[in-house]
Amino acid sequence: MRFSKMHGIGNDYVYVNGFTETITDPAATSIKVSDRHFGIGSDGLILILPSQVADFRMRMFNADGSEGKMCGNGIRCVGKFVYDMGLTNKTEVTVETLAGIRKLVLYPGMDNKIEKVRVWMGVPRFSDREDIPDLPEKRFPVILTAHDRSFDFYCVSMGNPHAVTMVENTDGFPVDDYGPEIQKKPIFPESVNVEFVQLVSRTAIKMRVYERGSGETLACGTGACASAAALMRLGLIDRKAEVHLLGGTLEIDWQEDGLYMTGPATHVFDGEIEI
Repeated sequence: MRFSKMHGIGNDYVYVNGFTETITDPAATSIKVSDRHFGIGSDGLILILPSQVADFRMRMFNADGSEGKMCGNGIRCVGKFVYDMGLTNKTEVTVETLAGIRKLVLYPGMDNKIEKVRVWMGVPRFSDREDIPDLPEKRFPVILTAHDRSFDFYCVSMGNPHAVTMVENTDGFPVDDYGPEIQKKPIFPESVNVEFVQLVSRTAIKMRVYERGSGETLACGTGACASAAALMRLGLIDRKAEVHLLGGTLEIDWQEDGLYMTGPATHVFDGEIEI
């Protein structure tokens, strides 16, 4: 299987061209290639496939083999992949995901390779306003206790479920201790991505994330959108703000038709592996 290793501010995936490669068991393949000791090493596997309703279709699998509905950092790299690999010459493309069709604007650099991608991420859905199957609690916030402390969690869906809480300082916060405990809560029957957010200013926040299926990652695009949307709704930040993650920075812009996320997409290397 030929593949490309790519990352969006440190959120790294193995990308496979489904137009030329056939993956019969993508869940098992994701587990194998994601292993950082015996595989390629990644947060998961992303397949780029033909679509009947968009320019391309994306399937995303976490490191544990579970399939995710959407990946913000991953879809930016899909945009870079299809342009740089010659699958399209358009700088505006649509990508079908399990969370719906997403619109991408691609920004080529000096060498005509894509350096930055802007993605329409859809409209955030909040737990007290929407019937969200994987976020059944109808409150905003939801008060949850983990270990020795209580948290106010703001539950948001960006096509996948997120639980956002504020902490004083993300740098020293024990994400690995509290993230798994929150994910086990019965109000999250399909688990949840857990975001710990620090308010920096009216135009900036810091965020760390414990992702379902992967654990703590360097970045999460949908998590950045969910966190920004929650704090925007609370009136704590402006409708255009930066989200600083361990791997880099994303710009989130909430317009009338939904959230837009802008950030880099980086190619690391190409290779071949026996599966």
